[in-house]
Amino acid sequence: MADSARPGLRERVSARRREQAANLRRTGLEVPLESRRPVLPTPQVDQEAFGRWSERLARFLGTPSFIVGLTVFCVVWIGWNTLTPPRLQFDPRALNFTLLTLILSLQASYAAPLILLAQNRQADRDRVAFEQDRLRGERALADTEYLAREVAALRIALRDVATRDFVRSELRDLVEELSAELAARPPERPAVAGDGASGRTTAAPDD
Repeated sequence: MADSARPGLRERVSARRREQAANLRRTGLEVPLESRRPVLPTPQVDQEAFGRWSERLARFLGTPSFIVGLTVFCVVWIGWNTLTPPRLQFDPRALNFTLLTLILSLQASYAAPLILLAQNRQADRDRVAFEQDRLRGERALADTEYLAREVAALRIALRDVATRDFVRSELRDLVEELSAELAARPPERPAVAGDGASGRTTAAPDD
């Protein structure tokens, strides 16, 4: 009885394993996960306004005014809790200024991510400016290449155009050739007509 039940159990286990494997193949990396609702409600923050505020704060943290102000604050804090009577000290020196250390640590823990956020926004602006500069450079390069091709085409076209000096030289050569031909011709003699009755010759009148 037990031996006959084991094959059926094995078949069910193998079928379940095959089904799980098929489900894993169907739900691979190409299938997006379902969005889960947050357990606690998250506050909605204006990203642009918060980014501008963080940039202003990060810019102020990098000014000499903040450094001088923080230095004066620490000096006054330490001086008060060192020189005043113990009953007036709220952060005694005996406790190594625990409250001041906590305040400075809290300020540093908030300043670091705010500065990082401001740097990320500045990096995004620099990336956009770099992309715009690259597009302008490509357009300027294309315009320069177009103008270079046009100038080369004009130079090639001007080679076939007769210049003023060329026309003058051709006319001068033509005048010299005509002058040489006229100089090489023999002078023409006037025609003479004979008078048979009187035996005198009279020159034929010119037309």
